Amino acid sequence: MKLACAILLSAAALAAQSGSDNPLIDSSKGMYAIVKNDILKSAEKIPDSMWTFQPTPEIRTVGQLFGHIADAQYGICGAVYTGTKPSSSVEKTAKTKAEIVTAVKAAFAFCDAAYNSMTDANAAETVKFFGHQASKVAVMDFNVAHTFEHYGNLVTYMRIKNIVPPSSEGQ
Repeated sequence: MKLACAILLSAAALAAQSGSDNPLIDSSKGMYAIVKNDILKSAEKIPDSMWTFQPTPEIRTVGQLFGHIADAQYGICGAVYTGTKPSSSVEKTAKTKAEIVTAVKAAFAFCDAAYNSMTDANAAETVKFFGHQASKVAVMDFNVAHTFEHYGNLVTYMRIKNIVPPSSEGQ
């Protein structure tokens, strides 16, 4: 957690010092980059044999959790980028680690494009999100929070199997 806070503060400071025209969006992108990196590194670290692991029958398998993250990227970032939720059912259809990782990377690329379409000038524009109006930057920050929430699930899954999560490496 300390490392994540340090990275966030560094990203915000660099955005402010670099004379960026978009320090608000750059700071939001910095948080997104942290969680995107943690998710993708987790996908690399978790062995193929663990993708069907399910700590209890009531919760998602590792693969389903990654699939849910991918589907959510499209749904949440779609509100900002295209105004609609692109059709995505990774959680229900992709079965192998290779299929799921490919889908997660594509979903993050979609969110990257959403971020690249944003500036501080249009960050406050509102879009429809879960039946309400919300600023574009708030929607993107919700995506970061949601993704971190599920990274926390992955951390628990990894710890159960004695895998050090990416955010804890070197600590």
